[in-house]
Amino acid sequence: MNLWESLLLAAHVLVAIGICGFVLLQHGKGADMGAAFGSGASGSLFGAAGSANFLSRTTAILVALFFLTSLGLTWYASTRGGTQPAAEQGVMERLPSKASDIPAAPGAAPAAPAAPAPAPAGEAAKPAPAAPLPEGSKAGEVPK
Repeated sequence: MNLWESLLLAAHVLVAIGICGFVLLQHGKGADMGAAFGSGASGSLFGAAGSANFLSRTTAILVALFFLTSLGLTWYASTRGGTQPAAEQGVMERLPSKASDIPAAPGAAPAAPAAPAPAPAGEAAKPAPAAPLPEGSKAGEVPK
């Protein structure tokens, strides 16, 4: 990660924290709704339209900066291309391309045999014989 990308990422995080703070500091539009139903203190249901104070303007500026830093980080990620080392790649890029490339887990049972061929038309399929259970296994016990 180069210096400009690090600075852009730090600015992105700081702007995101600033947006959270300014949004939480603002007075909600729904807070004056009770005034519209009796006290007559507000001129419309959701307050005066078009009034922008310091908090709302600062929030709008921070949102624009957040958008620009997002675009900048996306540009850096797209221009870097395939030069990432394997440790920085995503999980999907590290997956093997074929199922035969997947290593077997140590101590794993061998793969199950292929499914039997379908029975000819008009004949009922016979169930395959059950594999013998290991000694001491309770898998064959059925509660009554």
